[in-house]
Amino acid sequence: MDLLSPKTIKELLAKHDAKPSKLMGQNFLIDAHALNKIVDSAQLDQQDTILEVGPGMGILTQALAKTVKKVIAIEKDRVMIKILKETLQTHNNVEVIQDNALKFNPATCHLKPRGYKMVANIPYYLTSPIIRKFLEEQTPPKEMVLMVQKEVAQRICARPPNMSILAVSVQFYATAKIISYISKNCFWPAPKVDSAIIKITPFETKKEVDAKAFFTVVKAGFLQPRKQLANNLSKALKINRERVNAWLLGNNIRSEQRAETLSVDEWIALTLSGP
Repeated sequence: MDLLSPKTIKELLAKHDAKPSKLMGQNFLIDAHALNKIVDSAQLDQQDTILEVGPGMGILTQALAKTVKKVIAIEKDRVMIKILKETLQTHNNVEVIQDNALKFNPATCHLKPRGYKMVANIPYYLTSPIIRKFLEEQTPPKEMVLMVQKEVAQRICARPPNMSILAVSVQFYATAKIISYISKNCFWPAPKVDSAIIKITPFETKKEVDAKAFFTVVKAGFLQPRKQLANNLSKALKINRERVNAWLLGNNIRSEQRAETLSVDEWIALTLSGP
């Protein structure tokens, strides 16, 4: 069984007395072109180990299993675990683990840093925390190819003057680019918004700045995104305005700029120079 029709999906759910969970963001992929686009974007080979978050009924899982050495699928929903046993029964290179992806430790599956790829159709409500979690892991993936909400993908890949905390958080650890946009009609039930396939590639070496100190400064700067940067930094860090102005000027940043206009490198420079 490969791509499932809405009719087949309904039958599988009915068999287990279940319906798509809005709470868990369950929207199942029903378009072959979109499915192939995800798999192709990951540039997979027979030596790859894949971590998939939220496999649902195993639609993407099956496509991955045909191409790679192993797929480790993390699923929280007990009903989906039962369905996966049916849809994946012919694939002996898939390991299904019932767990909360936000609590999952890749090391427990002997995954090494940059020794695996993460490929997944992420539930919208989990997108930001999942990406942050795996980028900050001691064992981060070599690459992440994810289906996410279109607007979130655009925010992640933004550049000054349209930055956000999410954009800074991802770009501090990795490069990110949008591969393709996917219509909401490629899913059942159809979500309210379109999606995008995004590729995130973690840097091989970490930035030469303390991450905790960096994000303290960034969060302070974005305290009230529409306010001037100097006001936010002064209020959040409890530093007088004159000192903040001098700090910004020393980094060629105007006090009246907004946080969204700063690049990751400028935030790093601010952190390293200190107020």
